[in-house]
Amino acid sequence: MLLSLFIHFSTPSRCLPIKTCKRCCQYSTGRNIHKVDTPVLLKNALPLTFNRSGGHGGKQKYIRLNSSQKRCFSSECDEVCHHHEHGEVRVRFAPSPTGFLHLGGLRTALYNYIYAKKYGGSFILRMEDTDQSRLVPGAAESIEDMLEWAGIPPDESPRGGGQYGPYLQSQRLSLYSQAADSLVQTGKAYHCFCSQQRLELLKREALRSGQTPRYDNRCRHLRPDQVEEKLDQKVPHVIRFRLESGVEPFNDLVFGWNRHEVAQVEGDPVVMKADGFPTYHLANVVDDHLMKVSHVLRGSEWLISTSKHLLLYRALGWKPPVFGHLPLLLNRDGSKLSKRQGDIYIQSFQRSGALPEALLDITTHCGSGFNSNRVGRKMEELIAEFNPSKITTHSALLDLDKLAEFNKIHLQQRIDDAVQRDWLVRDLQGRIQEVYGTQVQDQDVLQPDYITRVLHLRKGHISSVSDLVSSEYSYLWVRPSFSDQQMAALSSETQHIATLVIRLMEGLKGGEELTVDQLSVELKTLAKKTSNTKYRDVMKIIRLALSGLQQGPSVAEMMVSLGPSEITHRFNRVLQQLSRQH
Repeated sequence: MLLSLFIHFSTPSRCLPIKTCKRCCQYSTGRNIHKVDTPVLLKNALPLTFNRSGGHGGKQKYIRLNSSQKRCFSSECDEVCHHHEHGEVRVRFAPSPTGFLHLGGLRTALYNYIYAKKYGGSFILRMEDTDQSRLVPGAAESIEDMLEWAGIPPDESPRGGGQYGPYLQSQRLSLYSQAADSLVQTGKAYHCFCSQQRLELLKREALRSGQTPRYDNRCRHLRPDQVEEKLDQKVPHVIRFRLESGVEPFNDLVFGWNRHEVAQVEGDPVVMKADGFPTYHLANVVDDHLMKVSHVLRGSEWLISTSKHLLLYRALGWKPPVFGHLPLLLNRDGSKLSKRQGDIYIQSFQRSGALPEALLDITTHCGSGFNSNRVGRKMEELIAEFNPSKITTHSALLDLDKLAEFNKIHLQQRIDDAVQRDWLVRDLQGRIQEVYGTQVQDQDVLQPDYITRVLHLRKGHISSVSDLVSSEYSYLWVRPSFSDQQMAALSSETQHIATLVIRLMEGLKGGEELTVDQLSVELKTLAKKTSNTKYRDVMKIIRLALSGLQQGPSVAEMMVSLGPSEITHRFNRVLQQLSRQH
């Protein structure tokens, strides 16, 4: 979309009529195409002014941009210009395998994946497993499994490899040591020999006097000979980064201009622990640089640490990536999505029959960053409609009560798609065997044709394939049982009705497909052939014989699902049961 604008530069003597493209951040004056110089747009003290009234003639009205207008105008340009400046777009999702993947993590991974695919880039999975004491066995493998299940597979990962590996931080320790040593050599970091007891004492003193605990930078002032002596004596030590004042502001893709003067509120942070493992701050900077990450999209809880990371980039002489901090994902009532809430883990959604695309849809629906907001979007639509400038700073409130509705819509789409339907059939086959096992007397119920028929008939009525293995649908897979008393209570004509149903099925066995409409008519005709049983009670008898239940889908639909031979089999059992009674 081209906007006709005038941009007034302070140096030329006249206004240039231009066309500015919001998508590629370029403007054209006459025949020439120029790229907007974002530093001028964002940092120049002389603000750009706009005129929407067009034409060279007439009075020009210039509008000074306030900061929010600058943010609004520049945001789309920024992210695409940043994309050009950094060459290939490379983004990463870097979870810690101290737990399994939950909805908050999935949301972060999803936005990174969509960003990469929108701009033809790469999506990297990196495991931040440096906190060895808190690692959960199997979590790293499970995180990668869940990303693949969710339809957001990484292009580079611990499992799949890639040219910038290894992708496990625990296998990159020498790289962090080299970076820490270079910081020490250039005077940007120093060895700290303070004992745990001393640090604990500092913390207690600060809390007692109502201050925020912080390291007092004591070892910063050690003389070189004191450091050498302690190193020779093998005194345990960490490496701390020397925080400097004068942090440069950075333009966050979501939150706009930001800076945190960390040196005023924090002590010098540890970058290398005594066990030789790095802290998050050093490891993520080293990895993002060496893996050529162009854009860091992460949770807004890291916004306050970004200035510290930028100081590290500057100290190491590296160009930082572009940062974008995503607002928090919260419960509908504004409370935190607790990681201890069992039901927010992706594996539990998978087990309960939630479809991955429904999870992705509800997670993006409650958030922001898209040109439209509607239910039922698939991945290609999410990518097409993604617009980073529309990501808002306020938290996304997730209403999981609506997941069933999202799932129902996506389930309908899957049932209508031949390839996706095969996936559903296989999933349901596994669930039937898991729930009913040896109770399944007729293996034909596991046949794809039978399951496909059931899915088509129940489409729009069920929210998940797991609904179909609940007790109300057990009749589809297991032959029901019912007592003689139940049958007798409904009519004295049960035997006659059973015979009529068997005859009806024999007449319909010619190979033609049964339909609900056709059977509804046939059943009304059948009911008229009884002497003293009302239509409603005839339906109750047929329902009981077919399902052992007193409610459920229409009798006609039940019959179409089961098919003539199974219906005949079940009514023959009714006749046998009645003959034993006599």
